[in-house]
Amino acid sequence: MFASPGGPSSPTMSARSSPRRALAPWIVAAAAVVMLFVSFGQRLPCTQSYRGPGGQLELNWGNDREFVYFCYSDVIALYGSDHIAGGGFPYKTSWLDGSHPRQVAYVEYPVLTGLLMWAGGRLAAGYGHIASSLALPRPAAVVVYFDVIVVILAIAWLLVVGAVVRLMEPGSRHALMVALSPLVLAQLYTNFDAVAIAFATLALLAWARRRPLLAGVLLGLGGAAKLYPLLLLIPLLVLCLRAGRLRDGWRALGGAVLAWSAANAPIALLYPSGWAYFFHFNAVRAPGFETLYNIVAYFLGVGLDRHLAAGQTPTAVNALNLGLFAAACLVICLIALGAPRRPRLAPLCLLVVVAFVFVNKSYSPQYSLWLVPLAVLALPRWRLLVPWMTIDALLWIPTLLFQRGSAHGGIGEGWFLGAVILRDVAVAVVCAFVIYEIYHPARDVLRRGGADDACGGALDGAPDRVRLGRRGLTLAG
Repeated sequence: MFASPGGPSSPTMSARSSPRRALAPWIVAAAAVVMLFVSFGQRLPCTQSYRGPGGQLELNWGNDREFVYFCYSDVIALYGSDHIAGGGFPYKTSWLDGSHPRQVAYVEYPVLTGLLMWAGGRLAAGYGHIASSLALPRPAAVVVYFDVIVVILAIAWLLVVGAVVRLMEPGSRHALMVALSPLVLAQLYTNFDAVAIAFATLALLAWARRRPLLAGVLLGLGGAAKLYPLLLLIPLLVLCLRAGRLRDGWRALGGAVLAWSAANAPIALLYPSGWAYFFHFNAVRAPGFETLYNIVAYFLGVGLDRHLAAGQTPTAVNALNLGLFAAACLVICLIALGAPRRPRLAPLCLLVVVAFVFVNKSYSPQYSLWLVPLAVLALPRWRLLVPWMTIDALLWIPTLLFQRGSAHGGIGEGWFLGAVILRDVAVAVVCAFVIYEIYHPARDVLRRGGADDACGGALDGAPDRVRLGRRGLTLAG
């Protein structure tokens, strides 16, 4: 994965690399591994256990340990709440939602993430049986489960780092921003998102290697783990339109549809209620505390769907969410078609994903990991990205202090939202520079020396065929 993408005569490499910036891929890999271990060590306080009254090992999350040590992880919390411990198959196993007693609940994640959770639980249970037979150390089952998932997430992130190394100049020092990102320390093991990020980044690599069908398949599989990889099809298709390469775009779209359908169809057919719960859960959920909707409601007193009963769908917020995202995508498409030179793929991907998380009803802390490889590929400027990543990673502290509650040594909502706004401003600044470089391509460090778009695949070096001007869309050549 960390090998160089081409020989020393590669035109893309010669155009973009220089001895001053060269960095051996193994150094990037070693840095990534070190950060993975440090991130795991940061979660260890949340894996402590004790023997309960019946002699069973139980997880020690008493006295708000997960908040005091800032080691909280959904991976651990969902082991019990989503009934992974019982061994039930996701989307078949249901339970009554504690917050809505008459509401039947299932695993709330897309199919591949739910299957990952189930497989991790089965591996943890298998280790327990083997440990009993061979007198091996036997920690609490949830700890073994967490360790199994950690290994999978770590491998996924190594794939992300390796893909970024290949997509940029060989051995590029810029890939260190992915390997050593503070967000890896703060969020890699918070949830299961690294798997979807790996699919998305590998899809960009496949597209760059002029394999559009494979790129689409990887995006479809990523979308079956988390929704966001499918969003990358939007900038990909609009750039194909501008370059007159829609055939490649349709192949990617077709691959995505087929892969997503193949991953989802068996579960949808066998357990339709469980499969549909992901969509139901996201439709009825209220805006999270960290979202723009709550920020506006808290500081300005203007909010939608504020007095709904438990389980009621926030239809106004849902409509606004969809409308804002559609409007943002329209603006991004207009930028893609109207810029003086066809933009690179990665900057547009970053803008679409940022638009999605900004207007979404949830901006979970781990969503910031989605942005890391895209931001480095879009805007490899240390002085811009490192401050944003640091601010975003430090938001983990006020997030958990807010969850703890001001009455128990935490902080109030106002302080928490102030930190969220600071993070949002940092992300917006990054996006502003991305848009500036789109309209001033000479400032793009990845286009110096005559290079076009290392992630572009069939788009790399292609002439503009369609452009948006004062007279609308115009055809060239």
